[in-house]
Amino acid sequence: MKAIILARVSTKEQEEGHSIAAQRQRLVEYSARKGLNVIRTFELVESSTRGERKEFVAMLDFAKSQKETVAIVADAVDRFQRSFKESVQVDELRRQGIVELHFVREAMVISSEASSSDILRWDFSVMSAKSYVLSLSDNVKRSLEYKRRNGEWGGKAPLGYKNIRDVDNKSVLIHDPERAYLVRLLFEEYAAGSSSISGDLVRKAREWGLINKTRKGGFLSASQIQHILMNPFYRGEMRIKGKLYSHKYPPLISRELFDRCEAVRLDNGRATATRYSEKDFVFRGLIKCGTSGRVVTSDLKKGKHVYLICRDPTEPSRKVFVPEGEVLTQVHAALRTIQIPDSLLAALLEHMKVSHAAENRFHINAIAQLRADLDRTRERLGTLLDLRLDKSITQHEYDEKARVLKQLQAEISARIEQHQTGDDAFRTTLESLISIASRAAELFQRSKADQNANWSRLCFRTCALAGKS
Repeated sequence: MKAIILARVSTKEQEEGHSIAAQRQRLVEYSARKGLNVIRTFELVESSTRGERKEFVAMLDFAKSQKETVAIVADAVDRFQRSFKESVQVDELRRQGIVELHFVREAMVISSEASSSDILRWDFSVMSAKSYVLSLSDNVKRSLEYKRRNGEWGGKAPLGYKNIRDVDNKSVLIHDPERAYLVRLLFEEYAAGSSSISGDLVRKAREWGLINKTRKGGFLSASQIQHILMNPFYRGEMRIKGKLYSHKYPPLISRELFDRCEAVRLDNGRATATRYSEKDFVFRGLIKCGTSGRVVTSDLKKGKHVYLICRDPTEPSRKVFVPEGEVLTQVHAALRTIQIPDSLLAALLEHMKVSHAAENRFHINAIAQLRADLDRTRERLGTLLDLRLDKSITQHEYDEKARVLKQLQAEISARIEQHQTGDDAFRTTLESLISIASRAAELFQRSKADQNANWSRLCFRTCALAGKS
């Protein structure tokens, strides 16, 4: 009788060292003992429970193409199948005398003349294999759920992080020294409210040299940038199957910055930036048309003349082209009205000095208290570890309490960083406010296009262009 040898391992089993060659050798020896003429060998590295099993189907098609009964020789039932989905098709071929099944380890031959007890043994073997798969699946699910609740990420690190191995050879995530800062810049630029994803952020990411982590590299697409901006992993939470879990890795941005980006993304009525252009227009995305309410666009004529395009207040169907220079002149005139008298400026500076000192004391006291809390948390973690080493608590109790303490530790560290950053931000804001109050018009006149856009956004709550005004 002709015979087909089937040797199969799953991908995971192959990684763990199960040899497909050893199976093949056993099956060749078995076929020789039984006087079977091996006409083809199928070696499958695939799951028997997932996908369409194309190689398995190809083996059955090959058997059906023969003009006589063909013996399919497998090491065991679980090497042949681990579910009943193949049973119907294979059993029909067996009934027609097209195939005969030989399972070496079970010493079982299922032919067209097989008895009901032989068929029952086959079914029980399939059920046992299926039970093993289900049990394995349950264990995997429990393991994954435990890792999620412990704040562990089980896949490739998001852009801005990188996977490394710690001293215990466990996979951990750290900030990518090449990309973390640039990913944070994406959030900061978008949170400002005047940058489009498909235009501005794509262009800026290219200018910064922010590329993918794949072997081919390549610049980020608009959809990739949008996915980054919507990914809560960067603020300290991982989204898995619609649920959020706190992770134990250092956040890349603050929750406040992430929320600002979400507010910009969800605010459909905001003055969005116009489509991408090679030229940085001063008022791109900053001015609305007083007639239509839509964002005013900018256009470049003859390579040097910039015009703002809006609707004519007296005839809304007609477009009005306003030279950018005329609008700049009006903004400059408005900024000249921001003038603080010298006597008031002196009093303001003195008040700011006192306020800054008070703010500085607040930050110092808050940081001191938080550092004390951080030290106490570290001591509690050390005590908890001692209890575990003494076997005073179970591994499960240790893991649960350690997870809570590590999360508290991360929160305290983040608050310390916020206070340190907040102190610098407070001082910077004071200096900027004084500069604007005394030299707004001068600074605006001397600034470049992108800086003028920032001045306009800072000084005016809303801007509308009605005709040329």
